[in-house]
Amino acid sequence: METPTGEVLSRGGTYSVGEWAVPGPDGEPDISLLICLPKQAATPAPAMYHIHGGGMIIGDNRFGLVEMLNLAEPMGMAVVSVEYRLAPETRHPGPVEDCYAGLVWVSDHAHELNIDPERIVIGGASAGAGLAAGVTLMARDRNGPAILARLLLSPMLDDHNDSPSAQQMRGAGIWDSSSNETGRNACLGDGVRGGPDVSPYAAPSRAADLSGLPSTFIDVGSAETFRDEDVAYASRIWQAGGRLELHVWPGGFHGFDVVAPHAVISQDAIAARVAWLHRQLLV
Repeated sequence: METPTGEVLSRGGTYSVGEWAVPGPDGEPDISLLICLPKQAATPAPAMYHIHGGGMIIGDNRFGLVEMLNLAEPMGMAVVSVEYRLAPETRHPGPVEDCYAGLVWVSDHAHELNIDPERIVIGGASAGAGLAAGVTLMARDRNGPAILARLLLSPMLDDHNDSPSAQQMRGAGIWDSSSNETGRNACLGDGVRGGPDVSPYAAPSRAADLSGLPSTFIDVGSAETFRDEDVAYASRIWQAGGRLELHVWPGGFHGFDVVAPHAVISQDAIAARVAWLHRQLLV
């Protein structure tokens, strides 16, 4: 995948695009936020706080950003994409703490960015969606920034990596259970994955309490590793009294909407995300 240039991200000049260095977690290096602000916003704009995918081991804050801007632009949303430290050079809790620190900064500086702090949606795909779920737990547990809603696309949620879909799809697709094991071990360290000491901020399916979370959208393909852990997580949120919309796209593989964006199934998946986001923002 090509890295999008600032010109591409500006959407024909409708967005200002800038890289901001902001404080990281206490005692840790600054982090970089790529901030795309709609130029014509007369009032504070809603914002998408984007966390990129890449299995915890690859990617940067431009990875997956075009797809997020495709969702955000028609609704006049700003998009902020966080650059977090990658594994194995930085293990848990470094990546999720970086993402949380960026969210805190955006919330604290929302007015100077012309962003509405009450309408921040957090989202991402794959590992980014798993980190978004972890950040949301942090915000709840620490009485942190308000998060209006969560857009979780094929989220990476469970470190056990032993679900029926993980076994069924082993050796198939873009990100199978072998790849998932590599990413998880890189982030958690050898011998930690699947054991008793994994934090729910690293693997959100580990959370004993899934109550008090914002409205959530989850979609996943039926032909991918994360199918069963995502469905199980969705069911637990409903059981905890939460609001959640779940889509399991038949025949969809990991990243199908990015690999084949013009396929009918991809267009249907994107339309469902747009409709859900529209309802959250009431635009």
